[in-house]
Amino acid sequence: MTHHLTGRQPLFPATRPGRGPAAAGAKAALLGLAVTGVPVLCCWLLSAPPQDGVTDAARLTGAVWLLAHGGPLVREPGGAPLSVTPLTLTALCVLLIAQAAARVAAQAPPGRTAAACGALCAGYLAVALPVALGCRGAGALRAQPLPDLLAAAALAGSAACLGARRGTAWWRAGRRRLAAWLRRGPLVPAPAVDGEPQEASPRRLRAWLEHCRPLPAGVLLPTAGAGLLVLLAGGALLLAAAAAVHSVAIQVVVREVAADSLAGQLGLLLCCLLVLPNAALWAVGYALGPGFWLGGDSLVAAGRAHPGPVPDFPLLVLTPESGSAWQHLTQAVPVLAALTVAALLGRAAAAGGTAPDGAGDPDSDPDGPWSNATTARTAAAVALLLAAGVAVAGWLAGGALGAGRMARLGPAAGCGPAAAAWCLLLAVPGAPVVRWWLLRRARAGEADGEWATAGR
Repeated sequence: MTHHLTGRQPLFPATRPGRGPAAAGAKAALLGLAVTGVPVLCCWLLSAPPQDGVTDAARLTGAVWLLAHGGPLVREPGGAPLSVTPLTLTALCVLLIAQAAARVAAQAPPGRTAAACGALCAGYLAVALPVALGCRGAGALRAQPLPDLLAAAALAGSAACLGARRGTAWWRAGRRRLAAWLRRGPLVPAPAVDGEPQEASPRRLRAWLEHCRPLPAGVLLPTAGAGLLVLLAGGALLLAAAAAVHSVAIQVVVREVAADSLAGQLGLLLCCLLVLPNAALWAVGYALGPGFWLGGDSLVAAGRAHPGPVPDFPLLVLTPESGSAWQHLTQAVPVLAALTVAALLGRAAAAGGTAPDGAGDPDSDPDGPWSNATTARTAAAVALLLAAGVAVAGWLAGGALGAGRMARLGPAAGCGPAAAAWCLLLAVPGAPVVRWWLLRRARAGEADGEWATAGR
């Protein structure tokens, strides 16, 4: 009633009592905790008799939930670090925050979306703070409150921006700035006059930029995302094939670790499900060529022997124990990803119409096909984006499971450059070839139609 009397709009519309952005953030955090806690409590109940109390099970739930945000933990006894992020639970937390942010952004008044997302993150952190403080004492897994809260804040902020992007002005402004930045080109020297080179002037540079076709920003991210999805799908297929080959070894490990305990077998299954995306990304690194680290100086790559034993964990026994020339067949995965990028860009180049073409040619058609140079430049830009995506995903999939040998796990640092190299090698020449073939087929179809019309 007060805002009607004063003539002011409330900061956030109250659709229901107590349902503001902060409450939405707290709800998303509590849902993530509930999804994490249900299987943990089930394992605790199935253990006969329970070795730990319900307080220990609740602390374990909170520690695993914080680990899903990228927050480091400490294993007791010994204080060994634990920083391998369970990406399955991370994806669930991102989805919950993004959906809450989308609803909050849709209800927020114009110009208040950023404040609403900030309030949502504050509500999320209001739940994360007592969880981090409650897990900092003695226990199997001990939290580090400050790094864990910073990691939770970073994840909540990124996911909130992702969910609210369609309703925010900054996202549209950012896309316009990105398109304007992509329109810029390198500083080129002015043409020589009387055989003497001239310095590039701002006027000549602006004139060159006006005639330089911008990269189609609306095509870059979807195409790079498609290439990354093909890599992930290929890594998942490689992981499934390795599981089928080593099924006997997996059964042996399960019997040794869990014996006949239902709670132990369920716990192993849950652990495998939590890190299944991590294992798929490790397989992507194996297919790209650089491989992945399995502790210490043990680098697992195609065609190389793997030194040393591995811990008793079902996913780790899938690691090949010896090198073979047949292992290089796994590199069909990056080949398929690069060919996918080439096919998508070639089709977009043949369709054209994304941005004006011609590089100063007045007879060019703004809605016509892209030039070969623009197609190749776009493929190179997609290769760089794909390399960045692979590098970030590989960094998220790695970490440490302890001190000493288990302090270095995850895809090698060269996976990002390797993805860019595969894309540059195949997509840069392949996209213009696909463009040429599609245009040739379209011209042949038009010629057949003209012949059929003339025959009538």
